[in-house]
Amino acid sequence: METQVKRNLSPFQLFNLSAGFFGVQIAYALQSANISRIFATLGADPHQLSFFWVLPPLMGMIVQPLIGKYSDRTWCRLGRRKPYLLVGAIIAVAVMLLLPNAGNFTFSQGVFLTLNAAMWFGLFSLIFLDTSINIAMQPFKMMVGDMVNEEQKGTAYAIQSALCNAGSLVGYLFPYFFAWIGISNVAPEGVIPDSVKWSFYIGAAILIICVLYTFFAVKEMNPEEYKAFHGIVDKPEEKKEDVSFIRLLINAPKTFWTVGLVQFFCWSAFLYMWTYSNGAIALQCFGWDGGSTAAQAFQSAGDWVGVCFAVQAVGSLLWAMVLPVLEHRFGNKGAYAISLIVGAIGFCSIMFVTNKYILWASYLFIGAAWAAMLALPFTILTNSLSGDNMGYYLGLFNCTICLPQIIAALCGGLILGVVGTQSAMLAVSGVLLVCGACAVYLIKEKKQLS
Repeated sequence: METQVKRNLSPFQLFNLSAGFFGVQIAYALQSANISRIFATLGADPHQLSFFWVLPPLMGMIVQPLIGKYSDRTWCRLGRRKPYLLVGAIIAVAVMLLLPNAGNFTFSQGVFLTLNAAMWFGLFSLIFLDTSINIAMQPFKMMVGDMVNEEQKGTAYAIQSALCNAGSLVGYLFPYFFAWIGISNVAPEGVIPDSVKWSFYIGAAILIICVLYTFFAVKEMNPEEYKAFHGIVDKPEEKKEDVSFIRLLINAPKTFWTVGLVQFFCWSAFLYMWTYSNGAIALQCFGWDGGSTAAQAFQSAGDWVGVCFAVQAVGSLLWAMVLPVLEHRFGNKGAYAISLIVGAIGFCSIMFVTNKYILWASYLFIGAAWAAMLALPFTILTNSLSGDNMGYYLGLFNCTICLPQIIAALCGGLILGVVGTQSAMLAVSGVLLVCGACAVYLIKEKKQLS
């Protein structure tokens, strides 16, 4: 079979492929910026706080390889990846309406004596929320791999990165915005403030609108078009095998493993940012005494965390414009390493900041690392793969995002006991990014068949 000319997609078509990612990222940003705040409000101890962050990456590590595997083999009237996108979005919307109401539940806790009923409800809601976000998020990456040629993949993932950062910006700012217009950001002990609740409600509405737009705007290839586009040749004399993930991992290109090592350091660093920013900022910049999480100082700091994360998203958007210049001058690996070092400087500087506005400079720097993490790993990886098991490999690659977060979450309490303060945990993130920058030079970019 002759491989057809890999046509270029128009800018509008590239945008449509990732438009729904904007809504999904709002949901992800609300989760990232508010989960520590929610569970601290429900009564979690700071030394146990990182344990709650085991659940999101654990669900991602389970769900995304399965979505990749089964969507690789799903060819139906609704599409190949789109059915999973729609189902994930619907579940996410339902859970986003329930999670912020966890503090209102007072049912009996039965044998679960160590956590209150509200916290158990929050835990199960978090499991379902992250599972559904992962189901909805992964198809966007896969559709780019499916439908975009090598020449345009960098542009396609850059558009996805821009929409990701724009969605993050909106999601991070929602609690601060609702508090600013007069919705209360404090509540009785153990109850989630209304400003957080309304953030999740509006975020859910935007999520389903954006996902429906992509669902109806994008027409996926049929099996014949896909095979021609990727140069896949059927061999009638051979029975099609259901390749196991173990075999795929054994045959994975070196790029998969070397980029994965960088991912380990990067995602561990950001897990600690999401976990400890609220406590660190409350203690350093808002005069919180470390006592009640219902205090105005803690909840105001929670709103400001969203603002700082939004500044990080702006920094990421700005750095995404710089990345092509760095790639042209220093190559993918040089641009990657420089970005991580800039992010490390931002993390380490937080320890010395006591003015909430100066924090913006720190988080702007952190945005440089985030921009590189969103764009470069997938560009490098997908260019090293053929199309046959693209979705499965991208799902397995998600383990290099999830596993580091699980390990970091399990170790978070121990490390906090050693370094002493939540702000010092952000300096630990800086050290991890420096390690990631060093690991970048181990990446192998040679094109290989999967």
